Amino acid sequence: MSSDVEQGIRDDRIAKVEAMRRDGVDPYPARTPPRAEVAAVRADHGALEPGAESGQSLWVAGRITGRRGHGKAIFLDLADRTGQIQLHATLDVLGSDGLAAVADSDLGDVVAVHGDVFCSRRGELTLRVREWRPLAKCLRPLPEKHHGLADVEGRYRQRYLDLLVNDDALRIALARTAIVTAVRGVLDGDGFTEVETPALQPIYGGGAARPFVTRYNEYERDFYLRIADELYLKRLIVGGLERVYEIAKDFRNEGVSFKRNPEFTMLEWYEAYADYEVAMERTERVVAAAGAAAGSEIDLAPPWPRIPLRDAIHERAGIDPMADRDLGRLVAFMRERDIDTSADVTWAHAVDHLLSHFVEPALERPTFLVDYPVELSPFAKASPASPGLVERFEAFCVGMEIANGYSELNDPAEQRARFEEARAAAAAGDEEAHPMDEDFLLALEYGMPPTAGVGIGIDRLTMALTGVRSIREVILFPTLRPR
Repeated sequence: MSSDVEQGIRDDRIAKVEAMRRDGVDPYPARTPPRAEVAAVRADHGALEPGAESGQSLWVAGRITGRRGHGKAIFLDLADRTGQIQLHATLDVLGSDGLAAVADSDLGDVVAVHGDVFCSRRGELTLRVREWRPLAKCLRPLPEKHHGLADVEGRYRQRYLDLLVNDDALRIALARTAIVTAVRGVLDGDGFTEVETPALQPIYGGGAARPFVTRYNEYERDFYLRIADELYLKRLIVGGLERVYEIAKDFRNEGVSFKRNPEFTMLEWYEAYADYEVAMERTERVVAAAGAAAGSEIDLAPPWPRIPLRDAIHERAGIDPMADRDLGRLVAFMRERDIDTSADVTWAHAVDHLLSHFVEPALERPTFLVDYPVELSPFAKASPASPGLVERFEAFCVGMEIANGYSELNDPAEQRARFEEARAAAAAGDEEAHPMDEDFLLALEYGMPPTAGVGIGIDRLTMALTGVRSIREVILFPTLRPR
């Protein structure tokens, strides 16, 4: 629709608003009559035979999504969040003024309607309109229902329109809510306590990422939007809460891709007196419950395969990443295959790049990769059986990572040594190296029990369970470039 045509429609509708006000009708009233939701009306009267009357009158409210007919009889479709119902407005019931008000309405208008419930001769549950009240005038034409918003970026910028005309967008939004509810149900049922930790932090930590920096004027110092919840949640384990979780917004100042958004939602839980084997079993149950809630067709039934990271890379890429700690060997291997290695500053970066390039896309069914090199896992506990490795897993499904967990490092001396290694990596040019956190080390010195921790990206989990390939589809308002 051209901008001139759209402007003409808007001008016409503004004129209708002005006419309503001159006639003493408020186009945006503050009150809605007590109403029944469409789904409840259908549940109560769905068994009516064609042509039958229910004998019941009620109010419904929603948005006009369709209209047919003219003259002495008008049919309209009204939709609320639970469904759609047909309206039938006639001259003999409403009179000329009442029918004119209905005829003057436009697609997209929000209205309240009082009337009699009956079943049309064609078998369609219908409300015979007896009273019509405008609730909110729609000043701009809605996108056509069957074609939606042609511009993909326009869908993300105007998500409210996308939800109105795109049934799939609404399905994904509702599925995401169901997933979060299911996750909470499992953890609450397992005796976990939901908590909140700071989003503004004096030292960022718990992951490998560049932070967003802001200025705290009162304290005259920089603070950071958190990149993870981990270190504060583990402080609570030290404090004796033993089982804690948080579903929170995290922020990473990095590139945008089909599976990355600078602002994202993470579930993290920590459990005292547990290890990564316990964490994997709980991850299976949490994800399976989320899949059932979302109506996913993926087979998520436990147990999932557990494959050592070294074996997975060797099988898929054809190189043993852990034969030595030689960055040059891995970089040369990738460059021979025309893979850009400009971001591979350390050996750990190169191993992770091999994983993401060769292995991750091939993991369609739910799978755990286990036993990672210590250089990739600064907070994971060393494996007693395999020097140089830690008790860590990542869970993959439909070709992407959905969870990360490990037996948590609780030795303060070893944790300090890991921080020192990260500090050296930062000095060598690693912009994502973890900073030293003396307060966290102080907490560890009071003794943290053996603990297992897990992080699950809610956005990626929703992608996997709803079958979409872009993170922007599962975030209602994704980060976009300024216009």
